[in-house]
This record gives sequence, structure tokens and C-alpha cells, in this order.
Amino acid sequence: MTRHNHSPHFTTSIKLPLLAPSNNAQVTKSVAAEEETDDMQGLRICAILFVAARLVTESLGQLAEAPGPAGPPNITAIFEKAGQFGTFMRLLRSTHVGDQITNQLNNSINGITIFAPNDDAFSSLPPGTINSLTDQQQVALIQFHELPYLVSLAQFQTISNPVRTQAGDVNNGRYPLNVTAIGDQVNISTGIIKTTIAHTVYSDDQLVVYEVDNVLLPIEIFGPPAPAAAPAPVKSKKKGSSIAESPLGADASAAVDLNWGTSGAILSLAGSIFLMWRL
Repeated sequence: MTRHNHSPHFTTSIKLPLLAPSNNAQVTKSVAAEEETDDMQGLRICAILFVAARLVTESLGQLAEAPGPAGPPNITAIFEKAGQFGTFMRLLRSTHVGDQITNQLNNSINGITIFAPNDDAFSSLPPGTINSLTDQQQVALIQFHELPYLVSLAQFQTISNPVRTQAGDVNNGRYPLNVTAIGDQVNISTGIIKTTIAHTVYSDDQLVVYEVDNVLLPIEIFGPPAPAAAPAPVKSKKKGSSIAESPLGADASAAVDLNWGTSGAILSLAGSIFLMWRL
């Protein structure tokens, strides 16, 4: 039997004391931390500036693309969109009243009201009615369909008559309309034609357009002619003036006086002779 001699092994652990970091290591770590902090702050500042620049750019772009103040309503576009107003549009152009309306909308705060006859209304007129008018009369006819201020449907309930149109003069009261409202129905009278508002074609805070089924005929153009002035009365001749106004004139009067004087002398002579004869 073999014996093995085992020598005991001893393990010795030696704990070495931890050395405190040197001052240089602390300084290095502090510098690195400060650099990292500066970098982060720089990145944050760059991000903020980028976002701010982006916002400013987008705002400027929106301002540049934003439309300016809206201009006045386009009369032609309104009637073209509505349809059935071809004759009225043609007269607005030929009389230049359409341009006048645009200028009024640009320069006035009162607004405008238009009574627009449809094409059937013009077709119902006798043939040649419009063409027989002078240029001035055609202008007055179209202006007769315009009020120089905006009137809503509700305001017709309290409007004062007669209503002055754009064709009329506030001083002489020519080209007036009479407008009455009964419930939702608005009646218009020119003295020749009576019609009603069919419906509202267009409405905003500057312009309102109402469709009417008849052309508004002003009495100043389509009314009966004024009666002729009566002739001046003839002065009657005074009685007893025939002698004075006769062709003989003063000579005839003198002759009459002479005849009366001669007759008196003869009578006096006869009377004297009669008295002498009695004696």
C-alpha cells in the first residue's frame, strides 16, 4: 500500500488598500463633464433656434400667401352664375351702369340694392321697346332698377315711400318707386308696372340682388305725354270803344261833336225867331 504524502497548501489573500484618485483624475472628469454639459446646451440652443427659424419662415410664408382684402362683388360673375339674366347683363355693359355700380361699391359704405329683371321679363315687352329708347333713357331705365343703399328683405317692412332710385334726384323726386311688404311678399310699383320680388339672387354686406318678373318701367319714360299747355285767353274789346277804335279815329269824333254843335245853333235860332213872331 502506497502512501502519498500530501503537503498542505496555504492560500494567503492580501488586501491592498484602495488608493484615492489623484487630483489630476478628478480634474479630468470635471472638465469632461463640463464639456458634455456645454455640448448638450449647445445642442439644445441649436434645436431651439432651428424650431424658431422654422416657425418664423412658415409664418412669413403664410403672410405672403394670405389674400389681401376682398374687393367688391363681381356683378358680371354673379349674373353669369345665376343664369337667365343675359339681357340685363348686356344693358349693364352697354350703358356702363355696371362700371358705376363697381365704383360705388368701392367708394361707398351704404351698399347697393338691385332689382334684376330676368330674361322672360324683357321678352314680355313689346318688340323694339328697349331699342326705341335713347342712350340717356336706357341709362335711366337701368339705374331705375338700383337703390343707392342696401335694403334687406326685413327692412322693406319699414321702408318709407316713395323710394328714391339711382335714376332719381333727391331734390325733384323723379323716378321714384313705391315698395310695400305684406308678410314675406314684397310688392313694387312704378305707377305703370306692378311686380313682386321673386327671390334673392345674391346677398352680402355690400350688395343685395333681387330677381323680379317684370321690367320696372318708369313713368317719366313710358308714361303718357304731358298735356299741352292751354292757349292764353284772348282779351275782349270794351263796349263803346268802336268809335275810338274805328279807322276814322279822332276825326270821326270831332265830326260828331261838330254836328251836335250845329244842331244846337239851329235850334237856338229857331227859338229866337219864334219868340219875335209872337211879339
